[in-house]
Amino acid sequence: MSELKVIGKIKQIGELKTWDSGFSKVEFVITTDETYPQDIKFEAVKEKAEKFLQYNKVGARVEVKFNLRGNEYNGKYHVNLQSWHVQNVESGYAEGVNTGATVPTQAAEPIEDLPFWLKLFLDKGYVVK
Repeated sequence: MSELKVIGKIKQIGELKTWDSGFSKVEFVITTDETYPQDIKFEAVKEKAEKFLQYNKVGARVEVKFNLRGNEYNGKYHVNLQSWHVQNVESGYAEGVNTGATVPTQAAEPIEDLPFWLKLFLDKGYVVK
């Protein structure tokens, strides 16, 4: 099956649900960017649920990559859209992706001959590698 993905704005985020087994999930709704917008419900499970809640909020424009999950229960068939990657389209941040940026514990020696933009970048706590 080819990669499934959709872009839209987060319309609703449910509460994190946790079961006695340790399984957890959060459901969220995306409104698609189409001529006729659709509200589509996804779920994020296990550690992805916690990361989703940590890095996303209602109104954010995101790209969701997901898998189709189906099962039968008591003679009825159910389909879930299980997200495995959510990326904020506006900021470029993706849940669970290490950007390589680190925050220093102590300020380094100031360097006076740096361009203004680089000084501003370093003052914000970013490290250039």
